Amino acid sequence: MQDNNRVKISFAQNLEIEDKFYYKGITPLQVIEKEKISSDTIIVAAKINNELKNLKTSIFEDCKLSFVDLSSPEGVRIYSYSLSFVLVRAVKELYDNAKIVIKHSLSNGLYGEIYSRFLLTAHDAEKISERMKKIIEQDSEFEIINIRKTGAIRIFKRNNQLDKVRLLEFLSDDNITIYKNDIYYDYYNELLVPSTGYLKKFELRYYPPGVILRYPDFRTPGEIPPFVNQVHLFNIFNEYERWGQILNIDSVSAINEKVRDFKITEMIRVAEALHEKKIVYIADKIEGLKKRIKLILISGPSASGKTTFAKRLSIHLKVNGMHPVSISLDDYFVDRDKTPLDENGEHNFEDLHAIDIELVNQNLIDLFAGKEVEIPKFSFTKGKREKKGQYLKISPDQVILIEGIHGLNDELTSEIDRENKFKIYVSALTHLNIDDHNRIATNDNRIIRRIVRDSQFRAHSTLDTIRRWESVRKGEEKYVFPFQEEVDVMFNSVLVYELGVLRRYAIPLLKEIDNSVSEYSEAQRLIRLLSYFKDIPEEEIPRNSIIREFISGSGFNY
Repeated sequence: MQDNNRVKISFAQNLEIEDKFYYKGITPLQVIEKEKISSDTIIVAAKINNELKNLKTSIFEDCKLSFVDLSSPEGVRIYSYSLSFVLVRAVKELYDNAKIVIKHSLSNGLYGEIYSRFLLTAHDAEKISERMKKIIEQDSEFEIINIRKTGAIRIFKRNNQLDKVRLLEFLSDDNITIYKNDIYYDYYNELLVPSTGYLKKFELRYYPPGVILRYPDFRTPGEIPPFVNQVHLFNIFNEYERWGQILNIDSVSAINEKVRDFKITEMIRVAEALHEKKIVYIADKIEGLKKRIKLILISGPSASGKTTFAKRLSIHLKVNGMHPVSISLDDYFVDRDKTPLDENGEHNFEDLHAIDIELVNQNLIDLFAGKEVEIPKFSFTKGKREKKGQYLKISPDQVILIEGIHGLNDELTSEIDRENKFKIYVSALTHLNIDDHNRIATNDNRIIRRIVRDSQFRAHSTLDTIRRWESVRKGEEKYVFPFQEEVDVMFNSVLVYELGVLRRYAIPLLKEIDNSVSEYSEAQRLIRLLSYFKDIPEEEIPRNSIIREFISGSGFNY
């Protein structure tokens, strides 16, 4: 007979602990201490029935328990948000009436800017870093406060945190969770660690006009990854911020206000016009170099809208008299039995050597020499190239356009001189934030796009899309991101309004994932993110919009 004062906890297989009974109200933190559970890195949270929970959450029912550490993206996310709160507190303690805004990811960290009466200096960054270390040494608790929305709004109004007030006014939930550390209150879209003492590993780097907060990565959980100066990426984020100023959009709340005030149509039109203006600029830049440019290479991570961008760029190149010809790298795959294998023995189609590099280069050389070339045709059902290809010959005023994951890697087109290439990096680089301290990650924007597209056009379940996402990101880290700073131009494909459109497609799909699988916590997190947006109707979205690649209704064939 089971003791009503006890709960049965089943542990994740990797813990190698048999099911046990504990007194009701025990917390995951107490279980860690009782069972002497250790990890190669810091344990920052728990999953109770696959739902992400703070380590101090009391357990009152039988459940399955697992732990989250810095070897997972979830763990790093929790660590980074907790560290952000420490940064915010340090700035408030050092500078009266200062405001800090966490803007976007950069150089393996988070870039933020501090607004005060004085211009931030390298010395200020050192002072803030030292104050953060003192706060961490204090090991002060991140107190969890469950409160009615009206009460939270009163607190944030009193503390002049008006970005929180604007956000919460649109939130449908009446009961919310806020955090308190020392005398400072904040609202976060993610869990935080139990106390500041968990956050010993960090670096605050001066990066004018702001700072970069750096911390361990899930690929290197025991150390802070090397600093990579991403100048091109920083500039494209700044460009998008200027677009936000043109649209008068600085946060999710500003978009929701446009929806409420029936001003969303104009915002959509201006956002789309900004995209069109940038594509025209790129086409004109290529046209200005047409005496030497023979090959246009387009690449970027998954769900960046590369295909629609390439089609729109082709139109403007034709306007400029350049008559581009597209070649698909998919037709240059080696036969299946020659495809490289990954560490699990599976075919790795994202490996550069899954492509017949020698044939790519030979075909390009022959085409540029004015020869007629048979372009191969790859059969995905047979897993090999077929003999019947298409014949292609280009004229001197034509350029070749190639879009694919390896486009930026010079090894793909090693026989073509660099001066004859024009490289374009396309990605959905989100600068829109939930509020001053809660950002929307670029990866979140892309996975939501991919979830919708996979459901609409590829017959993939949302569960499968989420399960494959880390593998996709791993390929991007290896084959795309190392080359992004070597490009001639970057194009930011994100549209400021798009999550308000995607939410009506994505939320029902995400709700299909239940707590019987570990991906449940990620599905719930994405639902929570999308819940901040009001629905945006899609009727005014033009048929050539990049977002049409994901929701359907495009005027292009894919």
